Amino acid sequence: MAKSEKVKKRKWPWVLLAILVIIGGFVGFLCAKASSNMKIMNSTIDAGLAKISEYAEVTPADAGEYSEIKIYGLMKFDVDRYDVKDLGNLSVMKVNMGFMQMASFIITPYEKNMPMLSMDFMYIVNNRKAYVEFYDLVKDTSTDEYQDVLLNLKGYKVRYSDLEDIETEPAWYDDLLSVALHKVSKDDNKVNDMFVDAVEKYMQAAEMIPLLSEEERAEKLAVTQKYCDDLVAQGGVSTDVFKKELGEATTSDFFNKVLFGPEQYSK
Repeated sequence: MAKSEKVKKRKWPWVLLAILVIIGGFVGFLCAKASSNMKIMNSTIDAGLAKISEYAEVTPADAGEYSEIKIYGLMKFDVDRYDVKDLGNLSVMKVNMGFMQMASFIITPYEKNMPMLSMDFMYIVNNRKAYVEFYDLVKDTSTDEYQDVLLNLKGYKVRYSDLEDIETEPAWYDDLLSVALHKVSKDDNKVNDMFVDAVEKYMQAAEMIPLLSEEERAEKLAVTQKYCDDLVAQGGVSTDVFKKELGEATTSDFFNKVLFGPEQYSK
């Protein structure tokens, strides 16, 4: 055997070792970053819950069989549901996918003529993506009372106009979005402020308007129920994932009982 061939053979184990060290280092980095991001994300969620509690009583409610949802056998969604007194349903959903951590925070009002607040915050290594959306799930958006609510929420949007925008694909529910922010940032403090500030502005606006009458609550419930039904039927980015893995009937049941909760407020 030629000397050069022997040298090449001796080099291979070292090359493989180097590759394994690099892979191991990368995996270790991702695990450490995932742990760090989970702590940051949980702290932000806790701050949002604390902010709601400054304005209303927040009572944990049983999410039942949907407290833990597994998708593709790998992704585990932890789901919590709360009742916010004199307002409506709050759902919090978290998932850790290793390379990305995500939290969904949704306030669906039934007791006041408020828009639905839906927030999705993603933590991708050092990058942060924030989606804050207010949906017009009300019978009449033209009332002075509701326009005042939207004016306050639009003021919130201006505060974060300096952050880079995220381009999103058109969706069937775009017409329901009265105020929407889709932002990217690397600044955890700014992202935390954006999350908590949205909750605070929302609760301040809700505090200023009266409770709905029984008839008005029924109308509000019907509008929200239609949105849930349409979301399952027409789909969305996250909805399509649930439908594919859980099936349309189970996804609808999850939306109605926990994520948006119209079933809980029809009793």
